Amino acid sequence: MMKKLIYLLTLSFSTAVMAQVQTPQPSPAAKIEQTVGLTQVTVEYSRPAKRGREIMGALVPYGEMWRTGANKNTVISFSDAVTFGDQTLAAGSYAIFTRPGEKQWEVFFYTATENWGTPADWDASKVAATLEVETKETGTIESFTIWISNLNNNGATLNIGWDTKRIAMPFGVPTVAKASASIKETLKNKPEHRDYYNAAVYFLQEGQDLKKAKEWIAKAIEGKDDAYWYFRQQSLILAGLNDSAGAIASAKKSLALAEKAGNPDYVRMNKASIAEWSK
Repeated sequence: MMKKLIYLLTLSFSTAVMAQVQTPQPSPAAKIEQTVGLTQVTVEYSRPAKRGREIMGALVPYGEMWRTGANKNTVISFSDAVTFGDQTLAAGSYAIFTRPGEKQWEVFFYTATENWGTPADWDASKVAATLEVETKETGTIESFTIWISNLNNNGATLNIGWDTKRIAMPFGVPTVAKASASIKETLKNKPEHRDYYNAAVYFLQEGQDLKKAKEWIAKAIEGKDDAYWYFRQQSLILAGLNDSAGAIASAKKSLALAEKAGNPDYVRMNKASIAEWSK
């Protein structure tokens, strides 16, 4: 009986110790992950809310260094070197600090990322890049937000916004160099039909050598001649080379295969292209 009582008391004490009050954080953590071309971009930050307060020029003073968020550093990571205007950031992680102004912000990419707030001793040698960015008016953003927009193969725009202000920072990624190197290396080492297909489509999308793209898509079709999407891309490449007859022939093959496969999107696209190229 005594052993049972001790066990119950121990269990009760352990449960009491383990129990903790759970409430929402005032500045919840957030993480965004985005592939831009072939480059991985990650941002980890905290999101304070407006909650009826005056933000820019008040809670966030103009002309003073700001942690750009809340809690520990806002950190952005790039898997490759990227460019902001004429400045290059090496692959790696950076804390983002800003000095907001009424019409312009200074943005600092800082190599030390483990601060809580701004560094106690600012070290200029750790500033990898500095940008001066014009502020833009926006609709009310209740919670501090960082987002990536204008996504394309060769870059995107990094946005920071809160309350009625935001800044936008276009950046470039080395997709052309990486994709070109990958194509060159892969196509000389027993490529499969999908490798030729991917290389051809990339050259088409980027407006590169369409004669090369024509060769590669033909090799892709040699390896897989029942893929309506292969013939669709071939038709677009041929159209880009001003070969309307060849483009229509490929589109008709794509159309027939798409009808057989029951893909209405490709049926519609091919019919529209055939009508356009037949004029």
